[in-house]
Amino acid sequence: MTIFLNFQHLMETIVHWNSLQGFTFFLFLTTISKGSGCELPSSPECFRQNNEQSVYFCEWSFNTNASDARFDFYFNFTGRKTRLGETTKNPYEIVKERLVVGFKIDIWIEGNTSNSSCMSPRWSGVLKDRVKYEAPRNVSGSWWSNGLILSWLAPETYPALAEVHIRPMDAPTNYLVSRFINTTFEALKYKVLIVNLQRDKAYLVRIRHRSTRVKDPLWSNWNPDLVVPAELEHEPEITSTLELSNGTRKVMLTWKPMPSAAAVTNVTFNVKDTQSSHDCPCRKKKKEHNTEQNSATVYVSYSSVNITVVAKNPASQSPQAVIRLPVASATNLKICNETLLNGKLKKTTCVELYELQDAQLKPKPVMILTARGGKKRREQIKTNMRDYIRYLYFEHRCVNGKPQTVQMCFFYKKEGVPNKEPQELFVSDETQNSAQLFWKPIPYEHRRGFLTHYILCVKINSQNEECFNISTSKTSYRLKNLTPDTRYNISLAGVTRTGKGLQATAFFITLSESPVNVWLSFGLLFGFFLFSTMCTVVLKRIRILILPPVPTPVIPDFTSRQPESEQKWERKEEVDELTLLQLLQEGTSLTEKTPVFTEKWSDGSDMENEGSDSEGSSDECESSNSTSQALRKSGMTDIEKMDVELAMLIYRNGLVFDVKGESP
Repeated sequence: MTIFLNFQHLMETIVHWNSLQGFTFFLFLTTISKGSGCELPSSPECFRQNNEQSVYFCEWSFNTNASDARFDFYFNFTGRKTRLGETTKNPYEIVKERLVVGFKIDIWIEGNTSNSSCMSPRWSGVLKDRVKYEAPRNVSGSWWSNGLILSWLAPETYPALAEVHIRPMDAPTNYLVSRFINTTFEALKYKVLIVNLQRDKAYLVRIRHRSTRVKDPLWSNWNPDLVVPAELEHEPEITSTLELSNGTRKVMLTWKPMPSAAAVTNVTFNVKDTQSSHDCPCRKKKKEHNTEQNSATVYVSYSSVNITVVAKNPASQSPQAVIRLPVASATNLKICNETLLNGKLKKTTCVELYELQDAQLKPKPVMILTARGGKKRREQIKTNMRDYIRYLYFEHRCVNGKPQTVQMCFFYKKEGVPNKEPQELFVSDETQNSAQLFWKPIPYEHRRGFLTHYILCVKINSQNEECFNISTSKTSYRLKNLTPDTRYNISLAGVTRTGKGLQATAFFITLSESPVNVWLSFGLLFGFFLFSTMCTVVLKRIRILILPPVPTPVIPDFTSRQPESEQKWERKEEVDELTLLQLLQEGTSLTEKTPVFTEKWSDGSDMENEGSDSEGSSDECESSNSTSQALRKSGMTDIEKMDVELAMLIYRNGLVFDVKGESP
């Protein structure tokens, strides 16, 4: 504004001057006005990007909107001004040979546009002492055991000084940590270690660095902000599902997502299996599978395999999650009838051999034979195989890009007899005629062949010997029908297809017979008899209590006795009224009433009845005669009398008896 007012005042003065003088002064002011529109606020910064370079870069700041700006470089050495050249680029590259780099010089810039020109302040110094690195490139961060390691490409092989700004992603925008750290140089990279950080948080990091080998180093520019995710401290939590189909196992894996702080950048999951690393049988199959999903499917054969899953982010790698699949369908394995160890292999076929030393089918060394291995590999496998060692043989094929097991069996390169006997043979539960044998199987590494059976031999008093076979699945046996008080020597040995191996021996003596056993048996028999008798008595008493017997009437037994003297016993007889009812036959009607007879019996006197004078007769006879007379007086026929006699009621001594007779 001041320049404009001065310019206006000068123009008014020009009017009073002559035209030639005024025109000359106007051109001078125009030149001044043009220069006043240019601005170079800083002196140029000239440097090398490392100590080994021979090219210097000069950069500066320039405030103008002109598109045709040009810059002239000058330096002054010992009062001599030298023009380096003209450029439109910022920074400007100048080769070492055009400069004086080992002594102090002055450098400045003159800027020119179509409307203005200006000059920068001068810089004075020694160019050889000035180095400015490029901004850190390929910066990465990784969590280590004691902190965060930051690394980037090193511009030279010497350590440098780094300034690091760090802030958590969930913190305010200002950087909370600023540190100056000396770097280490390793594998063409600078590295720094940042400690005292929370490993479960994500951070934003920026870095700049400068040389430590020159006197006047310059700080580099900052790198773009780097996102460092939280550490993956735990392995993925995997759930597996297995499906078997025609020699192929389909393994479906799923796992939980990683924590959000660890997943601020992409998290990838690396899935590998040990069968793929062996190229058996599908050589074109990928050895590993990377996915950003939380699931994967792996196809493997029936041989043992380990499947590993590792989560990765730019800053860390989780521990391995391992899924161990043992040998599939390992029960009831048979002996190999034929193998491909001597045959020709196709490109999609391979053979696996596992050395087995125990019953758990845990493979030790593994040998792989593929068609690519050729004859040399086949001979190498045969040489490495040991005699008398059991191997698990697999034959795999690649079908539609998936491994398939077509044969699985046991195999011996060479068989022998067991070099160890059955373990811990002992006898227990001996009786007079039996004993129980127990033992442990022969260890697999000492069988030296396929164990077909055990052979057990029993010798009586070192004379007669009897042998018989026992299945290999048994570990006990019961000896029966033995002789009491007899010594038995026994031996047990394993038998392979080659022959009989070492035998384990033992002896025992059966128990002798004892008279105590006889008396014990007699005592038991007597106790049983006594117990049964008591039970019978108790049951009878219970029956009497529950069902008491019906009492029978007492009938005196009258026997005729001859009196010792002629004197008769006098006895009075009382006769009560007696009513006789006639039993009528079918179809007969009752026409008359049956008369009632009444008699008096006198004890000890003769019976006075009509038509009876007999003496010395019994009471029964007298009663009978009286009844007969009464029936005759009633005028009954013989048949009617017979019916009446069959149903007579006798009353005697206060008792009534129902006399029933059988009709003739």
